Amino acid sequence: MKFPSRALTLTILACCGTTAHAAPDAGVQLVGRALVSGTALDKSGLDGLQICRLEDHDVCIDQATFGGWGSGLTYTGSDNVFLAAPDRGPFDGRTDVPYKDRVHFIYMAVDTTKPVNQALRVELLDTRLLVNGKAPFVGDSASFLDRLDPEGIVATADKGFIISDEYGPQLLKFGLDGKYEQRIQLPAGFAIQNPSANVYADGTSCEIDSDLNQFGRQANRGMESLAITPDGSRLVGLMQNALIQDGGLAMDPNPGDNCAATALPPSRAGFNSRIVTIDLKSGASRQYVYTIDGITQGRGQNDMLAVNDHQFLVLERDNRTRIPTPPNTSQAPNEKRLYLIDLNEPGLTDVSSLYSLPATPAALATAGIKGVTKHLFLDLLNTAYTVDGVALRDVIAEKVEGIAWGPDLPDGRHLLLVTTDNDLFAGDETHPGGLPTQVYAFAIDGNAAGVEVVPQSMKGPFFPPGQVRKIVGK
Repeated sequence: MKFPSRALTLTILACCGTTAHAAPDAGVQLVGRALVSGTALDKSGLDGLQICRLEDHDVCIDQATFGGWGSGLTYTGSDNVFLAAPDRGPFDGRTDVPYKDRVHFIYMAVDTTKPVNQALRVELLDTRLLVNGKAPFVGDSASFLDRLDPEGIVATADKGFIISDEYGPQLLKFGLDGKYEQRIQLPAGFAIQNPSANVYADGTSCEIDSDLNQFGRQANRGMESLAITPDGSRLVGLMQNALIQDGGLAMDPNPGDNCAATALPPSRAGFNSRIVTIDLKSGASRQYVYTIDGITQGRGQNDMLAVNDHQFLVLERDNRTRIPTPPNTSQAPNEKRLYLIDLNEPGLTDVSSLYSLPATPAALATAGIKGVTKHLFLDLLNTAYTVDGVALRDVIAEKVEGIAWGPDLPDGRHLLLVTTDNDLFAGDETHPGGLPTQVYAFAIDGNAAGVEVVPQSMKGPFFPPGQVRKIVGK
């Protein structure tokens, strides 16, 4: 189905409710929810151009579709302006023309004097394409020299930003104009040996075939999460799932098949993912272990956020939802959680020198390796959180992927924003409006929640304040 090339305006629908049927998480209150239309267009200047599925050129969307931006989110520190990074584009990076990677400047604010269903406002300010010189970074899985799958994003005090790329994985720094500036070196063992754009019959990337790769990140399970300490001195990244050499995959069911079309892909197996910290001045790094709750139902870590210089929030989710992207079926979600971890926890094992990790929590303990302890901070499926009387768990999107602090609320509570990735699904014959990007706003009482939130130190606005006021009408 081809979609019209005419420009579509940014449509915001907002709704919320907070009728508690169970105790909310300590110090947490849902104060807003906004839906950004799946048919909205961005400000890339690409509207009117089509991008289609590689295997079916009749399935297309507008290249300027304003979707997927909930994949990565960071606050710039001024004027309610956030940076958001869509991932590799539609159709899992298998497109007839390369999807041009981009970042968005987005205004998001909560007015707690208004009813909850009107409290959260979202406005697109600008879109900037990511380029290396004159060459664009693209989400096309076959463009090995310039392919980029943005997942995590953090703002830097020098008015730039760093993106964690799931394809490499790699860490790339950009200026506010979207121009590439620097590659930040990751330790050995994270990148795969042989990138591939081929897939098994079920669509799974051939990169997980043991004939191609024996170490590095799993396909589509790279550095999904990225945080920066409040003083801007350290990056902290977290792999979505275990590395291949850390028992990330079960035994290849068809060794030697070299990803034949009729072969079965190996399944995920390992529970233990790696956290890596990188000192931005010296380049020194450390690695710690984060154990995921489960490996079924597409579970993995999807974002990370600094609370202060040693505590971090980690987002874990499954791929279950009551409102799936077609042709997926409706399923009750089982996990959409934020955990609190502390990298100053006594006794943590630095596993930088270990080529491989045990695959299970029990084996990790037997080996004498101490990973981080997880403390539940926010359970998005808690029935205390409702939307117009309907439990959030029954309307929440599949891919909850972005978390960021915003400016503190007038009453002193901290604003935590949670965003979803709608995979740029702009609709089909039975879903003409597509799927919206969901944005959730939570007020966090630091004392009750047991956290001391330290805001990131920034030097002035990233986006001209006068333009912000002009666009949002203030």
